[in-house]
Amino acid sequence: MNHQAAVIIPAAGRGTRMGTPEPKQYLELGGIPILVHTVRAFTRSPEICQSIVVVAAERVSATLALFEEHQVDTRKVSVVKGGLRRQDSVYNGLCEVAETVSAVLVHDGARPFISPALISRCLQKIKECGAAIAAVPIKDTIKQQGAGQRIKATLDRDGLWLAQTPQGAHLELLRRAYAKGGSEEATDEASLLERAGIAVCLVPGEEKNIKITRPDDLEVARLLINAGRKNMRIGHGFDAHRFAENRRLVLGGIEIPYHRGLAGHSDADVLSHALCDALLGALGLGDIGSHFPDSDNQYRGISSLLLLARVMELVNRQGLAVVNADITVVCEAPRLARAIPAMRHKLAARCRVEETALNIKATTTEKMGYTGRQEGISCHAVVLLGSLD
Repeated sequence: MNHQAAVIIPAAGRGTRMGTPEPKQYLELGGIPILVHTVRAFTRSPEICQSIVVVAAERVSATLALFEEHQVDTRKVSVVKGGLRRQDSVYNGLCEVAETVSAVLVHDGARPFISPALISRCLQKIKECGAAIAAVPIKDTIKQQGAGQRIKATLDRDGLWLAQTPQGAHLELLRRAYAKGGSEEATDEASLLERAGIAVCLVPGEEKNIKITRPDDLEVARLLINAGRKNMRIGHGFDAHRFAENRRLVLGGIEIPYHRGLAGHSDADVLSHALCDALLGALGLGDIGSHFPDSDNQYRGISSLLLLARVMELVNRQGLAVVNADITVVCEAPRLARAIPAMRHKLAARCRVEETALNIKATTTEKMGYTGRQEGISCHAVVLLGSLD
């Protein structure tokens, strides 16, 4: 039997229980959308040859662009439109599964902490018994509610499990289950398989394989992802540019209204340059001048945000991500307080972190030194990098 495996990732839901305008699977976790975390887990698995992501019809193009932006390996990924119900979305994905595939997993788009070990266990169980579901045994006492929110009964928890995903089966078994009961309401694939008379075997799941559904879940997920950051690297960056006439003043990718700009080969964005140097320092890859020399005309007048994007590619290639950054701009004038929120938003997006993880401060030297004499602007930046996993 051919043991190639595919995964269908339903992510077309609106996520109303999260209470946010954006569907939960597109909310950021450590600066990266939840759905990107989930899909990456499967594209990195050598056991998965095809990943089919099912999203709302109006989000297909945007989701593909999101994967490209976050450097998801799209060679094994396709994005298709979903249906009205979860099972309709999974069926749409099932129609896209390659005929060379023998086993199909289905995994919630909002379960970003799926581990390689759990993927392997589920696939192995499918080989052994045809269909499988990840689940964890219930540990707490179970109470049944009666009228008026009074307890009606205490249930025996022995033999009760909480269903997770992945769930899956041999391709022909899953197709049979959908052909037989796909029109009936079902909350998961195991239900359809059971109705079709197909035995489903339990696979020990993982407590951290949580589904992000409510605001509290998102807070727990943020704790988990920060705890999982390994291979910590710290970097410090410093840069200074003198003022010049007939130049725009650009700081943090934002044009600041002022009668002078900063001298430089690029746009002279001293803030972004200091941040680039801090990132390169954390990577042990020299400084910004060695990567983008002022002797190279291709960098003349270039936006420093583009340079930052290239540095972030180097960060991600090493399997690292920005955990947080702290930046201090030193200048006597102009005043920057009103521009800081816009700069913070712009740089956080480029560094793929939440805005709360990127801090920007502005201070003066009380008219001492070259910044105090308003000869230029300097900037310090400190960053912490951690592993993407």
